[in-house]
Amino acid sequence: MFVWSSCWEVDPIGAKKEVLDAANKLGLDVVVAVAYEVLKPGLGSSLLGEGSKTMEGGASTYLGAAPIVHCLEKYKPHVVITSRVADAALFLAPMVYELGWNWNDFKQLAQGSLAAHLLECGCQLTGGYFMHPGDEYRDISFEKLLDLSLPYAVISYEGEVFVAKTVGSGGILNYNTCAEQLLYEVGDPSAYITPDVVVDFQDVYFKSLSEDIVSCKGAKPSETALPDRLLQLVPLEYGWKAWGEISYGGRGCLKRAEAAEFLVRSWMDETYPGTKDCLSSYIIGYNSLKIGIADIHNLSEKQTLDIRLRMDGLFKQKEHAVHFSEEFMALYTNGPAGGGGICTGQKKEIILQKELVERQNVYWKTAMSQTKTTNQCSQNPICQDFNQIHSPREHSHTFDIPKDNSFDEINSSALTSAAPSGKRIPLYEVAHSRAGDKGNDLNFSIIPHFPRDIDRLKMVITPNWVKNIVSHLLDTSCFPSPEAIEHRNTLLDQVNIELYEAKGINSLNVVVRNILDGGVNCSRRIDRHGKTLSDLVLCQEIMLPE
Repeated sequence: MFVWSSCWEVDPIGAKKEVLDAANKLGLDVVVAVAYEVLKPGLGSSLLGEGSKTMEGGASTYLGAAPIVHCLEKYKPHVVITSRVADAALFLAPMVYELGWNWNDFKQLAQGSLAAHLLECGCQLTGGYFMHPGDEYRDISFEKLLDLSLPYAVISYEGEVFVAKTVGSGGILNYNTCAEQLLYEVGDPSAYITPDVVVDFQDVYFKSLSEDIVSCKGAKPSETALPDRLLQLVPLEYGWKAWGEISYGGRGCLKRAEAAEFLVRSWMDETYPGTKDCLSSYIIGYNSLKIGIADIHNLSEKQTLDIRLRMDGLFKQKEHAVHFSEEFMALYTNGPAGGGGICTGQKKEIILQKELVERQNVYWKTAMSQTKTTNQCSQNPICQDFNQIHSPREHSHTFDIPKDNSFDEINSSALTSAAPSGKRIPLYEVAHSRAGDKGNDLNFSIIPHFPRDIDRLKMVITPNWVKNIVSHLLDTSCFPSPEAIEHRNTLLDQVNIELYEAKGINSLNVVVRNILDGGVNCSRRIDRHGKTLSDLVLCQEIMLPE
């Protein structure tokens, strides 16, 4: 059985046809089920105008595991294709189906969702995106990443969870890889919201049973176990993106990049007043990530001999985007000396606007088709209320649960002593981290190598400390003027910092609201997701108290 929810989320019926056509050409006997959202007239997003259709480029709601389970029960398919579905639901659905869980078994659903959340990013749990050459706590050889194993989970009817990788495979699976994935893009760990259950991760902890198996315990339903509203994304036109890049090298290359930026902004504003404020710029090879450098002129010219200026614009009208490309290209003839390798482009931009809709207003259908060589009959679509609760079912499958053994340490790569006090040290000597995004918000973890350092870290990692680090993300120029700095400070007032503690793994989860330049779709930054922020934060120097 294979569940597919990807680029076809706005046309799952079309995806079903493509799969069947491919299977018929290969002579395969395949049963394909499809689960997709339907929009009832007068219900759904307030952003939708009359005549909008949910699955034809319109709004789409994150469905849960129920539609997938319905397909598995009714059609016994080889493939299930869905419209937009929460990542965790793709893993929770087979658990519910195989183990006979019911939709009010919130304790089991919480532990199942823990397993699903750990698995949803694949090899990020088994060492991918964790290896860090030179970091003694994450230094995995290059060769060990050549044969990474996808993680899998062993789960009991009662909700016991073990995550594992193939015995003898590369990568690494331990407390630290699980801790990073646990806090990845969850926001408040006490209320991780999925369509099926709201989970409390605060007391989750991990225990290695071998080099390939980790026991995962402590997930429980939050006080409000079932969300009464579901997240819906509504695609809206958001203007036009345009960008340009040019390289400068040798003596004075930074000053020439500064001159080039000044010229392009001035040329734009001369023709279309106000459009210079739609531009953001950065220098690849110097400050393209816009963090950690307070003064660009502090760097010696001798250290900077190879840079690339990039400017990104988000405009209301196509003609502004086209004009930007033309003006940027003019740097070849009208700009400073020695610029080379110019490239430009523009495209229409669509933003996915978030909207919360009442749970009872979300409906879905399921259907099944098969290749011509199968004996099953085609099924007509069946419409379901998202709130439908399945009747109790007996579970018929059991698993052999790994037994606890002498491999008893909690964190095999943890420090055995606390970090030093009273001296400035980089944060990476104390902790590791992973960052992710949710719309316009950044989420990064702080996971200490020595668990008991958490109490001292809480005294250092404050909202003001975080805000000071991320403030330069709001600079729209590599060479900000006093006016630009004032504008940055105005935007900084809208940035909110939330700090959460995950006590089970002695870690912090940091959420920074309104910092990603509007979110992935409309961001003008080179790192639109903010994923590089984790290591940039770890490079900050701190002084731990006694």
